[in-house]
Amino acid sequence: MHHKGDGIAQDNKEALKWYRLSAEQGNADAQNNLAVMYRKGEGVTQDYQEAAKWYRLSAKQGNPEAASNLALMYSKGRGVDKDDKEAVTWLRLSAEQGVVLAQNNLAVMYYNGEGITQVDIYAYMWWNIAAANGESRAQENRDIVATRMTSSQLAEAQKLARECVAKDYRGC
Repeated sequence: MHHKGDGIAQDNKEALKWYRLSAEQGNADAQNNLAVMYRKGEGVTQDYQEAAKWYRLSAKQGNPEAASNLALMYSKGRGVDKDDKEAVTWLRLSAEQGVVLAQNNLAVMYYNGEGITQVDIYAYMWWNIAAANGESRAQENRDIVATRMTSSQLAEAQKLARECVAKDYRGC
């Protein structure tokens, strides 16, 4: 409530205090929120290393937003050494839990061959899923990658996307 000003005055320092108290007790959501505050420098000096630490703790508990955020830290080399393979690992975990931004970003990694073998079929598949889940950039990117694919590759990517959705994104 303090962080967003929901029903009370917005106060980042007070929000930070409560997030930290809860995060130190192992609350994964609080750990993710504390990491966001460190990443953005809200109520505290911006500190990417501290942000990465809290994202990792939260992600290891299964928080899909934290996994997506940690992946971006690895992808950009903020607070951790740049490591696209590690970014893909966390993106996949998050994407398979339904985080649309992670689905979009995993497709980017496949498209560019960053941290993973470049495969247009998988880039299309993840962009198709992200687009169906409301990510407007995914639709544009899916259409771009489609221009360099054969009709049989497109059919395969669409089939894989349908199968992935049917499995609730697990093991895609």
